[in-house]
Amino acid sequence: MRKKNITVGPSGDGKWDVDRGGEAISTHRTQQAAIEKGRPIAKREETELIIKGRDGRIRSKDSYGPDPESIKDTEH
Repeated sequence: MRKKNITVGPSGDGKWDVDRGGEAISTHRTQQAAIEKGRPIAKREETELIIKGRDGRIRSKDSYGPDPESIKDTEH
């Protein structure tokens, strides 16, 4: 079973949500507060923390778990 990513993104009402696979965990007044809540969860669950900007586009990703698939460069 694949682990669900933790995502920080705008909630639409000027606040910031932390969610796990689409399910809300918490809502915060600032993006920084949401990141501070989401990062330890992602570390504990060994998954990715995806941070989105105000426009909803991915701003950054941090991976805290083992890579489930070893990607090999077969071209070079």
